[in-house]
Amino acid sequence: MRILHVNKFLYRRGGAEGYMFDLAARQRDTGDEVEFFGMAHDENEPMRYERWFPPRIDLEPPPEGVGAKLAGAARIMWSRTAGDGMARALDAVRPDVVHLHNIYHQLSPSILRPVAARGIPAVMTLHDYKLACPTYRFLDHGEICERCLPHRFWEPILRRCNGGSLAASAVSALELSAHTLTGAYGPVRRFVCPSRFLLTKMREGKVYPARLRHLPNFVDAAAMAPKETPGGGVVYAGRLSAEKGVDTLVDAVVGEPGLALDVAGDGPERDDLVARAAPAGDRIRFHGRLPADGVLELLRGAAVAAVPSRWYENMPLAVLEAFGAGVPVVASGLGGLPELIDPGVDGAIVPPDDPGALAAALRPFVEDPDRAFEMGRAARLKAESSFDAAGHLARLRAIYAEAGAV
Repeated sequence: MRILHVNKFLYRRGGAEGYMFDLAARQRDTGDEVEFFGMAHDENEPMRYERWFPPRIDLEPPPEGVGAKLAGAARIMWSRTAGDGMARALDAVRPDVVHLHNIYHQLSPSILRPVAARGIPAVMTLHDYKLACPTYRFLDHGEICERCLPHRFWEPILRRCNGGSLAASAVSALELSAHTLTGAYGPVRRFVCPSRFLLTKMREGKVYPARLRHLPNFVDAAAMAPKETPGGGVVYAGRLSAEKGVDTLVDAVVGEPGLALDVAGDGPERDDLVARAAPAGDRIRFHGRLPADGVLELLRGAAVAAVPSRWYENMPLAVLEAFGAGVPVVASGLGGLPELIDPGVDGAIVPPDDPGALAAALRPFVEDPDRAFEMGRAARLKAESSFDAAGHLARLRAIYAEAGAV
């Protein structure tokens, strides 16, 4: 089968990109031909058809100047260069299926028009809530908010929930309103929902409910050497952005002298987090963005991994990778996280935004390394049995077939 994966970023920027690259590697291992389409970017991995990628545009932070802002807003709505480039890539690759990931803003649904014109089946993995919430995350100034459900896309303008900016909130609202009213995502025949929670929210948001399919993410545990001995501290691996709640984790460790934390990842909150962590001295270490083997090494040296998110996580690879490494996870009880963790068996669930509760939940894993190690072994077994790559590929192949791929 010839598969074209489409994502705005083509480097390991976060969980969506990690999933896409890992999936593509497994597909190639089974004999599929795989190519990529995305936005031009200095950090992209080398790509065969990059000459047809639309030019890079940076939206975090927003571009400066009225002209640049208007150009950015126009591209968010519809990108002619992305659509033209996609047409060229489709004619070169001639895929049996187009597998879409995060295409919002920098690519836009303009890339779906040439897909539909050629009658190529399209499947889209939903890595966040963008098609139901204009600002992706169901967050309003750091608090959970579902006022946009269903199709109440004027709410961000009233609440300025996109970074507190009226202009940015208005653009987000107009973007999703226009794309919903015009059926811009209509060419997508199946939407893959990694968590049951996300699927439920998409149904509540009236996002093509008959086309939604639940398929959990996977981890290739067989390719990961698990933790071999008890002991270690706490590790966080992921993007350093406000919705991830890393500030809560830092506060928990600062206030608990018996805890040490290793942080792998980068993002807009890094400088603030480093300053926040200063009272802990060398008990909190920031490693920046690490390659996959570097993250795995940190995990194997930890007693427990933390996922302290304050938004509705979908199905973060951070949990599955920790499980694959044989490490239990303490996570906030939001979104799809409770679907992954069995408290007392392979981790713990805590309320979000509560440093004291988080510290209290992490402490036993560090103070009783043998118990933590046993829970990590249970986590590893779950990764092998419930989130294996072969089962994921088989179920995804069935979804491709439902969409019309042969």
